Amino acid sequence: MVRRVFYSFHYLPDAWRTSQIRNIGKIEGSKTASDNDWETVKKGGDEAIKKWINDQLEGRSCTIVLIGAETAGRKWIKYEIKKSWDDSKGILGIYIHNLKDASGKQATKGKNPFADFNIAGTPLDSIVKTYDPPFSDSKDVYSYISDNIEKWIEDAINIRAKY
Repeated sequence: MVRRVFYSFHYLPDAWRTSQIRNIGKIEGSKTASDNDWETVKKGGDEAIKKWINDQLEGRSCTIVLIGAETAGRKWIKYEIKKSWDDSKGILGIYIHNLKDASGKQATKGKNPFADFNIAGTPLDSIVKTYDPPFSDSKDVYSYISDNIEKWIEDAINIRAKY
């Protein structure tokens, strides 16, 4: 079964890395706003941004947080994580710092964005799995993610069903 997922990520530094994962083709992902679309949404303020995120999450079974150097702690990433959990969606994180960007550069590993949450006193980062591909070569990282992403999604959905 092809799963429909929502991708949560820090747009400016990670859009290129994210597009690599979105193009794996094994899962159906949410539509990313173009720069112009996002600027239009942002002009509507916080309520417009929430509505856009909520609309994108509709019909998705899992949220994949693509973790770059600056992902953790960002207001809208936090909103997407909380909204996904509250809506009983599976959630997982994938570190993408070793994928190359458009300039061929890799980034530093970011902080776990789930560390900022607690579920009934239990740290969310002890519930939600994150995956850090054990390679430094971008092609190997991509292959590792491609080979495992479907299983990770199913695992995340099963984990969420327990809470």
